[in-house]
Parts: sequence; C-alpha cells; structure tokens
Amino acid sequence: MKNPRFAAPRIVLGAVMLAASIWSAAAQNKSEDKPQASAESIWPTKEWQTSTPEEQGMDSAALARLVAFGTSRSLDSLLIARHGRIVLDAYYAPYAADIPHVINSATKAVIGTLTAMAVKDGLLDSPDRKMLDFLADRSVADLDDRKKAITVQNLLDMTSGIDWREPMDGPFVTFFEMERSADWVKFILDRPMSNTPGDLFNYNSGNPHLLSAILTKLTGMSTSDYAKARLFGPLGIRDWNWRRDPQGVSTGGNGLALLPRDMAKIGYLYLRHGEWEGKTLVPPAWIEKASHATINMNMKSGPDLRYSNFFWALPNKNVYMAVGYHNQVIMVFPALDIVVVTTARDFYSLGLMVNYITDAVKSGTALAPAPDGASVLANAIRDVSTEKPSEVGATPETAAAISGKIYTFPGNGLGVKSLSLTLTGPQPRIDFEFYNRDPGAPSRRVGGPIGLDGLYRRGDATQVGIAAVKGSWLNDHTFVIQRLILGAGAAEQKYTLSFDDEKLNLRGTDWNGRDVSIDGGAWRKS
Repeated sequence: MKNPRFAAPRIVLGAVMLAASIWSAAAQNKSEDKPQASAESIWPTKEWQTSTPEEQGMDSAALARLVAFGTSRSLDSLLIARHGRIVLDAYYAPYAADIPHVINSATKAVIGTLTAMAVKDGLLDSPDRKMLDFLADRSVADLDDRKKAITVQNLLDMTSGIDWREPMDGPFVTFFEMERSADWVKFILDRPMSNTPGDLFNYNSGNPHLLSAILTKLTGMSTSDYAKARLFGPLGIRDWNWRRDPQGVSTGGNGLALLPRDMAKIGYLYLRHGEWEGKTLVPPAWIEKASHATINMNMKSGPDLRYSNFFWALPNKNVYMAVGYHNQVIMVFPALDIVVVTTARDFYSLGLMVNYITDAVKSGTALAPAPDGASVLANAIRDVSTEKPSEVGATPETAAAISGKIYTFPGNGLGVKSLSLTLTGPQPRIDFEFYNRDPGAPSRRVGGPIGLDGLYRRGDATQVGIAAVKGSWLNDHTFVIQRLILGAGAAEQKYTLSFDDEKLNLRGTDWNGRDVSIDGGAWRKS
C-alpha cells in the first residue's frame, strides 16, 4: 500500500472537481477577494471568540454532516471560523484540544511566512536573491551554473531544479535519505541538478529546509526562535514543538506541532491580508502571490491546482491552503471570510471538504436561530469527542504467565527491539524499546499504561505526540495491541502478539504499509 503525501490525484484531487458547481450558487454573496463581512476585524490573540453557526450565516445541520464525515476519514480535529469567530470546534476522541498536533508539510507554509517577515524586516532584500549568497560558508558538490542560479523564490515555489524524488503518489525516497544523513543542509546542497531553476515544479522538502537554514543565518537565531519573536508571539501562540536536524536547524519541510486553534490563527492572519491587531506582519503582496499562485503542479489528473510560497491554491475557486501529509490543512476562503483547520490520521478529498463548507454557507449575514440544527450539531460534536470502548475478550491464564517478561527481537521492519506487558495488578502497562533509525544512536524507550477495558490510556510523551494504548485478548494465546500517537497525524499501529511458552510472534504493519512478522523470546522478568 502506498503512502501518498497529500493523497494521490485519484484520492485527494479528483473530487475537488466536484466542487466547481457549488461556487455559482453563492456567487451573488461574494466579491472576488474581499470577505463578505464588513464589520471590524476581531483579533483572537488571547483567545478565540465563539458563535453559533447561524449567527455567522452558516447552517448547523450542514456542519453536523461534516462532523460525521470526519469520523470516516480519521479526523483528529475540525475547526471552522467565520467573521473572526469559531462556529465549529470538534475533537475526535481520544485526541483532545490540549495536545499539539504535528502539521507535517503545512510546516512549509510557516517557513514561507517567516521568509516574508524577513523581507519585511529588511533581513532579506529580495526573494530573487541567489540561494548560495546566504550559504557561502558551505562547500557544494556538483556546483554548476544551474545550481548557482537557484533563487529563494525558486525554493518557495518548488522550482529549484534540484534532483529529488518525493512524489505525491509514491515513496519519499530522497526525503528519507536526507533524514538518514548526518548533515541535512549538505545533503541537499550536494544533490545534482535535474532541471534549470524555474522551469519545472518538483515537490522537494529539501527546499524549505534550505530556507530554514537561510533564516537562521539572516536572523542570528533558530527559525523556531524567530517564529516566537515575529509570528507566534504577536499571534498569541504559546504552545508548540519543532524538530531540529542534527546541526540544530529547525526542520523546514515538516516537524512543527501546533494546537488546532493556533493553526487557525495563521490562517486568519492570511485571511486578514497579513494584518494583525492593526499592524502589518506579512506584506499583502506576499499573500496575494500565495492566494493567486501560478506555478503549475503538473498533475496528470485532477483540478487546476497551483503552487507558490509553499501554499496550494485553487485560484478559480478562491481557495488556498497549507497542506500536510494525512491532511493537516489550513484552508482559507477569502470571499466567504472563513478559515478551516483539520488535523487527521488519513486522507480526505480536499474538494469534498470545500463542498461541505460552501454548502453550509447560507448568507453573508446572520440567519434566524435554528434550535433543532443546533441540537443536532451539539450531539454530533459530543458523539465524536466521547471515546467508544471496543470489545475485549476474557482474560486468560496466559496474562499472568507473560506479565512482566521482556521479549526481545532482532532488527526488523517494525523497529521493535523489545516489549514488556504488565497485565496483572491495578496498573497494567506496556513498555516498548524501538531501534533507532540511526544504527549508531541509542534505542528509544516508550512506555505507559494500557487500557484493558476497550479504552485508550495516555502514556509517555514522544517527540511527535502522546502515546495512547489499549489491548484485548482474541483467544487464550493471542493478544492485540492498538497504539496511537496522539497528535502525530499517523495511522493507528496495530500489533498482534501470539504467545507460545517463552516464544512470541509479533505481527504488524510497517510505515510503508507492508505486513511484517517477527519472532522473539523472553529472557527475564522486568
């Protein structure tokens, strides 16, 4: 099974075409670029104001259908703000509002925003400057005229021409090679060229990472610290995590984790043309370029998608968005004065989401109260935020026999080095030890409680989220572990454990969707 980045065109992009007809129905309420609401902007720096959907011209019953749709696509959260007020804020159990969520490649849009701020601050005189002007201290392999010609804008538009294999419908070959390298910036700079800069769109997570390194040079601080000073601080964003490469550079292509309400603040900054509390943080021309992008993404099928400044755009439909793997999305509807945020563990059709949003918009001004629709929406939100217990089998005698034993495994595709289960007593728990991707680095230990009642139990925080685990017996010798990393945007990990005296067979699925079966044995009690 392939892991498409934002879903292959047939999954994510094909249904966008279905949304084309819905725009004509609302055309009389729209201008080309101006929000419908003419009221003074509301700034959610300290906290967001909330409203009923009807007060902002949206239909509660229609939004309830959207909440239900989210259950079929493994959404972790769904937020809609209109006219500066949140009208829908749903969190799908066991994920919760207080857990920062990795936004994957939507991180790129934040890198682009910080680049715009560097221009405004006078640190970068022009996006047309050559990339290597800022990395003169680096030795660069295969240096030719094409590589010398790469500009900052080429990086922002994914037209650098650097040879890179990270297709949207296949394995991220070069991306993983970069992550395994000792020096990511050197790895990217040393790649050969495949095209003349500016000629061809080619998705490349190395481009934003080079920009993060350039921002570090220009600002004299990490990209994360610059974001704190110039972006997160002014917007009131106080809770985030950001990965770094081996040299300490904040990762440019992914790795930023934000709360959904703070993701919405970034979308709202763009919706308000770069203004925040009466101050211009991002030049309006920068946002104009992102919202009316012109770089053809060269999709073999699907809609007229365009790209610029690390944003996806559907200019003909007046929608643009930051998009991350498994649909971590910040979607901006300028004409409807709407920001939509989703975090998820699976792909959904961007077009279908556009369809749901525009179908729910009934007016640019307030509608009459709709008590029945409000009740339906409230029940839908309550339903998805309440975890439903899964079935659990009877506890066999095997539970006591294996409890506390440490089972070890040779190197394998699941990355599991050892595991131990404590299934007796008042505090059942599980402890994993994972091989590190870098063979020279120490293994990683992650443990915590395990739910035996069909409900997840939160455990230790990891680099990308909080582990939540539950387990159940299929029969006397087979135990199933279900593990989520809350906030990681990753699919559930499922392990099937078959016990035979001191032996354990462990079955699961690796990150490429392949089934893996490994054998291990117990060597002592923990």
